[in-house]
Amino acid sequence: MLPNWTLTLLSLFVFVVDAVYFASNTFKVPHGGYWSIIIAAIPLIVILIYTKGQKRLYKSLKPMPLKDFLPTYVEYFKRFSKIKGTGLFFARDINMVPPYIVRTMFADNIIYEDNLIVSLEKMDEPFGVKAYTGSSITDGLRTFVIEMGYMEVVDVERILLTNGIEIKTIFYGLEDIATNNFIWKIFSLIKKLTPSYVQFYKLPSHKIRGVIYRVNM
Repeated sequence: MLPNWTLTLLSLFVFVVDAVYFASNTFKVPHGGYWSIIIAAIPLIVILIYTKGQKRLYKSLKPMPLKDFLPTYVEYFKRFSKIKGTGLFFARDINMVPPYIVRTMFADNIIYEDNLIVSLEKMDEPFGVKAYTGSSITDGLRTFVIEMGYMEVVDVERILLTNGIEIKTIFYGLEDIATNNFIWKIFSLIKKLTPSYVQFYKLPSHKIRGVIYRVNM
């Protein structure tokens, strides 16, 4: 490990070289170099709008904490008739229930005999898959976690079957963004052109059901 003063001098040297290189290239801007800046700025702006929009969208979704979700779920599970089989619901965090699950169960009264909340978590390694059954939260509600490398394309149905779980229907959320803000309109367009995350996993198309809900931004 190099001492701190050596690292500081090395960083300063790299900064000076980059600054000189950058300054020398500014002379090209009036002679057509601005086109490179314009072309590079387009994908940069798209990336910034998308990342900023995703953060804003996640805040607007207002997922329900599991502890607040459970009392109503228990009441509905006892009161309403249940669909035979297992329904799968995707959630980023099993402790925070996405609004599409709340709408599906409480507004549409779609509750299965076995309701499985699945969380897909990325690992730091490129490859590898770990799957395990989480806790049984209450009657008819349990969790399942799949940890996977960031380059893995997992077969969710096969993993579940290996663990003795046969899925009847798979639900996932789709956002319909309503906004008067020009920037968020661009973000809404990007979202419409972006494939849904379920397309990146091996899922049986005849079992998938997308739940659309309105989000105001």
